[in-house]
Amino acid sequence: MYLNKLGVGRRLALAFSVILAIMVVLAVLSLAKMATIQDKLDRIVSHDNVKLGLIMDIRQSVMNAILNGRNIALMSDAAEIDAENKRLAANRAVYADTFKRLEALANTPAEKAALDKITASRAAAVDVVTKMTNLVKAGDREGSNRVLLQELQPLQTKTIEAMDAMVAHEEGLVAEAAEEARAAHAAARLQTTLLTLAALAIGALLAWTITRRLLRQLGGEPLYATTIADRIAQGDLGVPIELRAGDSASLLFALRTMRDKLADLVGQVRVATDSIAQASSEVAGGSADLSSRTEAQAGTLEETASSMEELTSTVKHNADNAAQANSLARAASTVAERGGSVVAEVVGTMGAINDSSKKIVDIIGVIDGIAFQTNILALNAAVEAARAGEQGRGFAVVASEVRNLAQRSAAAAKEIKALIADSVDKVETGSKLVDQAGSTMHEIVGSIRQVAELMGGITVASQEQTRGIEQVNVALIEMDGVTQQNAALVEEAAAAAQAMQQQAAQLARLVSVFQLGNEQQKLGYAVSPQRQLAAAKAPVASWEEF
Repeated sequence: MYLNKLGVGRRLALAFSVILAIMVVLAVLSLAKMATIQDKLDRIVSHDNVKLGLIMDIRQSVMNAILNGRNIALMSDAAEIDAENKRLAANRAVYADTFKRLEALANTPAEKAALDKITASRAAAVDVVTKMTNLVKAGDREGSNRVLLQELQPLQTKTIEAMDAMVAHEEGLVAEAAEEARAAHAAARLQTTLLTLAALAIGALLAWTITRRLLRQLGGEPLYATTIADRIAQGDLGVPIELRAGDSASLLFALRTMRDKLADLVGQVRVATDSIAQASSEVAGGSADLSSRTEAQAGTLEETASSMEELTSTVKHNADNAAQANSLARAASTVAERGGSVVAEVVGTMGAINDSSKKIVDIIGVIDGIAFQTNILALNAAVEAARAGEQGRGFAVVASEVRNLAQRSAAAAKEIKALIADSVDKVETGSKLVDQAGSTMHEIVGSIRQVAELMGGITVASQEQTRGIEQVNVALIEMDGVTQQNAALVEEAAAAAQAMQQQAAQLARLVSVFQLGNEQQKLGYAVSPQRQLAAAKAPVASWEEF
């Protein structure tokens, strides 16, 4: 059941993975057994055989040493005895070196015990050979021969027996290691055979299972499915596809479903292609109409933009004149304010003159009073002089002159008073006129200020109107540019619509390659709906009114 949920790739990967895993296990176990066999062989070759060789070398050196001792016991020539002693010393050196190497390799208690026996026997043999050599040097031939026969030969036999025992022990170890190697080889061969058989069985089972399921999923042979797919790829959508009984999920079933769906789709595409061709033709015509109307609108916008430029120039000129008038009104207001100040000063001066005239009238009144009192005094003096007679005649003349002067002063004071009063009346009248003139100047200054403010407002409004018209002019220029772009885009749209019409015809030719079944052909020949591309005709705006 789990394999049904996996794809083909994963199934094959799983099968090969299982086989590869078995092969890896087989390889690992084989390598492990081979390593075991190699260890056994290495032990035999590099350890046990080496020890056997060293024992044999020691045995040979011992035999040579005993032979050297026997020769010394039998020789009579001193030179030959010296040469034999040198050979004996060389054999002893070889023994010592070989024994040291063997002792380093001996690692079992049996081997160490055998080496101890060999060492003890050799030490006894060395002592006997030394004793025998000393007897030879002393000339005791019979004693040396007796030592040779009674002491050295038994030690030789004992030493050789110890060495033979150690050789037998090492040969037993070699045979044991060889037997273990043969057993490991047999086990490895058995494991390899079993795992190989298991791999073959599992591989065959997986191959049968995957093949069976693949054929079930394909719905038939892959070659048949490939043939069906090739015919569909060539456009033959009426190719018959045979299915097994109850097949509703195989590749062939999917191919048949795809064939039916594709045939329906191609039929619909044919209908849509005809509709697109007709619609693209109408779009092309509408685009051409829209292009002509857009070009006309662009021409109107150009004329409007030219008129707006002229209007902008006129309004700007009016704004400049209003600015100049505003400057003149401000200058007139300044001059009027200065005239009002001068009139105010004149009003103040006339008031001061009026006050001075009133003071002069008062002074004249005082002078008139003094003259009246002087006249009375002169009259009294004349009366007194008349009473005095002759003594008062001169005083009477003086009093008469004083009286005349007083009368004349009074007359002059009256005339001056009358003139001063007339001047005061005129000054008062002038002051009133000057006050009226000052009030009038204030009114003139206020009016001129209002005129200046009105001219300033007109100037600001004219400037704002100029800026607004300039913005409108810029907007018209931008509208003109956008309209030109729209005209270009409309032309491109018309070209695109024509290209789309050609591509629709090409698509219709391409779709005609597919061969549909009877039912799909009936669907393909359905009547496509007629469409009218209604072009919206917008009224042309009257830019002159704008």
